[in-house]
Amino acid sequence: MPELIAYAKAHPGEVNFGSSGSGSSIHLSGELFKMMTKVDMVHVPYKGSAPAVTDLLGNQIAIMFDNMPSAISHVRAGKLRPIAVTTPKRSPELPDVPTIAEAGVPGYEATSWFGLFTTAGTPKPVVDKLSAALAKSLSSPAVRSKIKEQGGDVVSETPEQFAAFIKSESDKWAKVVKASGATAD
Repeated sequence: MPELIAYAKAHPGEVNFGSSGSGSSIHLSGELFKMMTKVDMVHVPYKGSAPAVTDLLGNQIAIMFDNMPSAISHVRAGKLRPIAVTTPKRSPELPDVPTIAEAGVPGYEATSWFGLFTTAGTPKPVVDKLSAALAKSLSSPAVRSKIKEQGGDVVSETPEQFAAFIKSESDKWAKVVKASGATAD
């Protein structure tokens, strides 16, 4: 990581990074990295992760901040070399790969997540019932194993905790979008 940052600083605008599209979480992960390290890298947007990974494998782009499920099979096959993970802690699937924060960018964190949503105004008893059903499903060893196999981490929160998390993430990423001028295509 220090070598990448030093190279990018010594060669402004020459290092590129691919993403699954403008405004995607993968794009914004790269923009956060640029913002925190003060490097000038060129964003190369693709129409999805698959074509970006294909060009990464073909050396058409230098790096990519990809989601674990789309990259892990290529890492296991020895076709991609992980430099660091964007999560706050190391991945159990790649325990020898440092976090970006450990590798020299303190405070860097970019996680992808999925959540269960329903329409606004849904009665609280219905929301609580849905939340309980989801928590039960996520406690299943088979479900947990499948998620972990794909490089994911299982987090089960209350609706209130999830709402607070969404607010925090929205605030964080709004700053990155504003600073980068990113737009969604």
